[in-house]
Amino acid sequence: MSKRPIGIFDSGVGGTSIWKEIHAILPKENTIYLADSINAPYGLKGKDKIIELSIKNTEYLLEKKCKLIVVACNTATTNAISVLREKYKVPFIGIEPAIKPAALNTETEAIGILATKGTLSSALFHITSNLYANEINIVEQNGEGIVQLIENGNLESEEMVKLLKSYLKPMLEANIDYLVLGCTHYPYLIPMLLKLLPKHVKIIDSGLAVAKQTKSVLKKFDLLNAKTQKPKKEFYINLKNTKVIQTLLGERLDVNYLKF
Repeated sequence: MSKRPIGIFDSGVGGTSIWKEIHAILPKENTIYLADSINAPYGLKGKDKIIELSIKNTEYLLEKKCKLIVVACNTATTNAISVLREKYKVPFIGIEPAIKPAALNTETEAIGILATKGTLSSALFHITSNLYANEINIVEQNGEGIVQLIENGNLESEEMVKLLKSYLKPMLEANIDYLVLGCTHYPYLIPMLLKLLPKHVKIIDSGLAVAKQTKSVLKKFDLLNAKTQKPKKEFYINLKNTKVIQTLLGERLDVNYLKF
């Protein structure tokens, strides 16, 4: 059982930012990454459709004998993870915007949250916001268009810079000192964001926390892979643009086209 892979899925290639953190902290683990790019972004879909797609992704990974599944998508986590946990016995790790550390540490009493529409409108997001950030100014921004640009290989395009500037403008006017990234595609924007933001603004994403939680759950259920052989790293995407994952991760990987 411990040699079985960790399954990871996202509404596209953005969840590879989570895969990187998991692989760094758990280098012996076999992994299977599923990019449902044909349906990206989930943030523009209704809750029922998000649940349907999340179930489909989960069942594919279970067919691959995954021992644990990471829902590497904020929108899928906030809308579907409770359904997945009720429906399947395998452990699930979810991801949601890191509002708590930003809210607890802000000195300007203002934080920015860049996320998809599906995450910002979810019940779980509002519960977390009300719990930790009820007394500070939260500047929410729907990052419409960002996911599509990354999926199409236009991460460093002029269009991306223009979008980011327009999305950051109201946050900077509100004097934020923390920017919370609420989509797993967005960590790939950090080099650009560092150039656009004042130096005092700190950027927070949830990747390392998810990796640590994954390790903790594997340890709890005695599922850590103790073998020392080279781990298998499998990547599947349901669009024929398989090179986008290799570009984001900066290494030669076998990425398989999956008609899914």
